[in-house]
Amino acid sequence: MRWLEEPGAVSDDPWARHRPGETACARRSRAAISLSPFRNRSPVPLDPHRSGDPLADRRADYAEAYAKARDFAAAADLMRQALALAPGWTLGRMRLASFLEEAGAREEAGTVYAQVAAGNADDPYGAGLKLAALGLAQAPAAPPPAFVAGLFDQYANGFETQLVERLGYRVPDLLFATLAEVADEPLHFVRALDLGCGTGLMGERLRPVCDRLEGIDLSVGMLEKARSKRLYDTLTECDVLAAGKGHEGSYDCVAAADVLTYLGDLAPVFAHVATLLAPGGLFAFSVEADDEAAGFTLRPSLRYAHAPAELARLLMLAGFEPLLEQRAELRRDRGEPVLGAIIVARRLSHLA
Repeated sequence: MRWLEEPGAVSDDPWARHRPGETACARRSRAAISLSPFRNRSPVPLDPHRSGDPLADRRADYAEAYAKARDFAAAADLMRQALALAPGWTLGRMRLASFLEEAGAREEAGTVYAQVAAGNADDPYGAGLKLAALGLAQAPAAPPPAFVAGLFDQYANGFETQLVERLGYRVPDLLFATLAEVADEPLHFVRALDLGCGTGLMGERLRPVCDRLEGIDLSVGMLEKARSKRLYDTLTECDVLAAGKGHEGSYDCVAAADVLTYLGDLAPVFAHVATLLAPGGLFAFSVEADDEAAGFTLRPSLRYAHAPAELARLLMLAGFEPLLEQRAELRRDRGEPVLGAIIVARRLSHLA
């Protein structure tokens, strides 16, 4: 995902608008490169995303200021100086790679991303994804869970304002409309599951037509926001493939609004959802669409796009009958429409 925001553009990437570890002091110094190094000597609270070395942090702050002015080569030079003082600073290395990428030094950026990914098994900053997005590694079937959880934990507070009010996010409304369209009678579910429920935007649509509504998400921050709305009967912190364990065959609706864009290989997801749904149950989800993709592709945004025709094949293999596919603008990103597909499938009476 893009770490630096284009002038005048609004990105839905949380890393672009909320840099991990950027304190108020860092933001001030980005706006004033010429600050004397003897100012602001007061102690700063320990921040796990900072280097821990005051001189390295000041170099990094200056680097951010040059990046804000779009002088990425100078930003990279300053970040190298910071890393010479704090060589073990993982986030600093990620920022260096980002500056190098923006400066056009893709190979050098890729080397740094590869080093970070190799040194962090959990890959919480998504270095492996960045490497794949540069075309220097194969796209993984799924991003690191630690990266996804951290990403959305950080984004939780401003999620709805950013996504809905500023970027025209439409997926929950589109999914709900397609569910209503395929229903044989007025929409009603006995037990529904909201995969990757986030702050509860899909839950707001589902709650009035559900006897019981459950939600799961990897992000504790998102779950806290959803819990405050009092929409769900239960909320669980877990991965999509762990959802509903112990309740197989008991759901008549599973929804995944803007969730599968963060996964590449959807075959395991489809197979798992098929075990959760009762025969005749509905599975509604959204994807970013790329008809030319060989199954799926990782975009520079670090979101995945899928070929809907291939998804229809995978759904049938998992025991679903595809019912409806609608193409739509899901939201906008940097002023451009993000096009996708809204898909609804019915679980067959017996699994493949």
